[in-house]
Amino acid sequence: MTSMSPPGPLDALRVVAHPLRLRLLSLLTGESLSASEAARALGETQANVCYHLRRLAQAGLVDLVEETRVRGGAAKRYRHNPLSGSTLVAGADDATTALLGTLSGELARRSTLATGAQLAFTDAEVWVSPDAWARIQSLARELGTLVHDEARARDAGLIHLGATLAVFPMRATTAMS
Repeated sequence: MTSMSPPGPLDALRVVAHPLRLRLLSLLTGESLSASEAARALGETQANVCYHLRRLAQAGLVDLVEETRVRGGAAKRYRHNPLSGSTLVAGADDATTALLGTLSGELARRSTLATGAQLAFTDAEVWVSPDAWARIQSLARELGTLVHDEARARDAGLIHLGATLAVFPMRATTAMS
């Protein structure tokens, strides 16, 4: 097995631009799990999940929170720290585009609303002042923190929540159509 080097500046954002890695980050927000536990929860192979967990760990997006001896080996349990996303390098247009494309696919996968569910929704392509932009970013981070802080392990009494929020400045040359 070859060791992987940590992601460079251009690759950092690409680490999360993979559907399984996004699902792992969501899963590991509510509880810490081993690769085999996460694989069962996601219907994936342990080898595949193990590979993607290593990539997420290299990028600093998941933390090793426990290591226990199991049948001559080690079971590593990981947890996602939602604040770790702020360490990703921004500004790499192709990596950001890849991430947003992956997010749109993940949103489509998650779009199975519960019967009678109410959707809290907004969509906008607008121009705002620099002060408003600073406040919007702050509120988006606050909402993200609240969602992640309230995440729990799967339980029948809890609401299965999907949340995707991306606010970003668009290129000045982009025109509304």
